[in-house]
Amino acid sequence: MANELNGFDIQEILKLLPHRYPMLLVDKVIDYKVGEYLHAVKNVTVNEPLFTGHFPDQPIFPGVMILEAMAQATGLLGFKTVENRSENELYLFAAIDNARFKQPVLPGDVMNLHIEFVKERRNIWKFYGEAKVDGKVVCCADLMCARREL
Repeated sequence: MANELNGFDIQEILKLLPHRYPMLLVDKVIDYKVGEYLHAVKNVTVNEPLFTGHFPDQPIFPGVMILEAMAQATGLLGFKTVENRSENELYLFAAIDNARFKQPVLPGDVMNLHIEFVKERRNIWKFYGEAKVDGKVVCCADLMCARREL
């Protein structure tokens, strides 16, 4: 029996995340399972404004932006996991541990963001994330988000 994917598009992402251009770094969600994992995609294009300065002659997608994309994916998994959440609730990036960058991400790459829920304690959620390009890990990190009512 084939595994049916459970994803959603940019319209659902826009409903869940407060980010907008140029800071919205998740293009679609391929699959997720509430309270367990999420697989999202970020298409890296040369038209992104950050490439005018990082680095103009040899553009490289900044590592901090890879981590931000993974953090946004953790927020999506968090929002999908919590039932009856408030309209004013956000997931705020709280910590990064054990971040490793394995190879550069370049314009034209499709970054697959794989997020796994690890645990939740007192509204602090811990996740493990990997960003992959062509099946190879380009970045991995432990990420923590704080669930807050604003």
